[in-house]
Amino acid sequence: MNLVLEIALTHIRSRVRQTLVAVAGVATGVGFSIMMAALMEGSQNDFMRQLIDALPHIAISDERREATPQPAQTMFDAAEIHGLTPQARRPGIKNPMAIMASLESWIPGDVAPSTKTQGIIRYAARDVGASITGIDPHREPKVSMLATQMRQGTLQSLYRSTNAIILGDRLAEKIGARVGANITVQGSNGARIGAQVVGFFHSGVRPVDESTAYVLLKTAQVLQQQTGLVNELRVRVADAMAALDIARRIERETGYKSVAWQEAHEDLLSAFVIRNIVMYTVVGAILLVASFGTYNIISTITHEKTRDIAILKSLGLRETTVRRIFVIESLVIGLMGAVAGWVLGCTLTLALGTIEIKSPFVDSTRLPLAYSVLHYAVATAAALASSLVAGYFPARKASRLYPVDIIRGAT
Repeated sequence: MNLVLEIALTHIRSRVRQTLVAVAGVATGVGFSIMMAALMEGSQNDFMRQLIDALPHIAISDERREATPQPAQTMFDAAEIHGLTPQARRPGIKNPMAIMASLESWIPGDVAPSTKTQGIIRYAARDVGASITGIDPHREPKVSMLATQMRQGTLQSLYRSTNAIILGDRLAEKIGARVGANITVQGSNGARIGAQVVGFFHSGVRPVDESTAYVLLKTAQVLQQQTGLVNELRVRVADAMAALDIARRIERETGYKSVAWQEAHEDLLSAFVIRNIVMYTVVGAILLVASFGTYNIISTITHEKTRDIAILKSLGLRETTVRRIFVIESLVIGLMGAVAGWVLGCTLTLALGTIEIKSPFVDSTRLPLAYSVLHYAVATAAALASSLVAGYFPARKASRLYPVDIIRGAT
């Protein structure tokens, strides 16, 4: 084995320029694949973080996954009934505090009550529809990022005045309201109250910032004209990826519709799958192109070393030994290229991280990047695999040459 390795290294050293070209080809493929993986995964993680943090992980509403069966349907299974008027039921979650206590006993996270209603915000002769959510300022920071999204005021500001309200910053711009402005809020049931703006928030999700407002629970209940109404429980769990399983268990135990963030944004998650396929296809194409350079170098070395092969085989080396020599050459070139690719990939990734993004619509000023050892491992494995394949066919050809034909010049 030492002899085989020594011969392979001698071949590599004898053609330094060709070896460096092959190493550069592999390094380029590995480096750019690492950079692209860091950029694609980083941007995806950043978007997922914003998507997950924008809303609670699980929303438990007072709806049912399936419509409640009517009495006629219960009594007459074989009959087909049309035109029935559904039973009217009182909105809201029954015994919300008891359900919250039960959920907090086993959920690895926090639960907060809320009252959601649709309304119209009127200010300076302008009417804008909005989703108004009543919250508990003490519990809300445990289930959402609203407290950190405040641009003016705090959640505790909701206690400072009667019927205080926090607006999305784009909603405030739309109606021209400032902190301290007195606005009129009208609920979907016709109830109307005067409210004072005590703060603005910015979630980074434009539809939310343009159409959402927060008030105290009791204020939202007044707009709904129902005392003690809680029509949504907001849940945040320790592991966001486990939200779907937890939501299913909550729905089984309570009977109320529980929607995890994965279900609420399933269209975006399916788009990420397509995006990952595109990313790995591009990275694979880069590594494939780099493997062609390795193949050309190994083929050239093989062609130029035909007389050496004849001598080696005439001295008793078997075909498998000759094949092993050239396979080792390709693996060494691939390994050298992978190591150089690590340096190139790290340099490119760090360079991308210094790029500043100046936009009025984006809060972050740097490109989101993901630094992962897995990127280096996958790129290295792909480089070695492509180098192995690229070196195998020239090695196979070299091992089948007959020493007599080579010496006679019949190559």
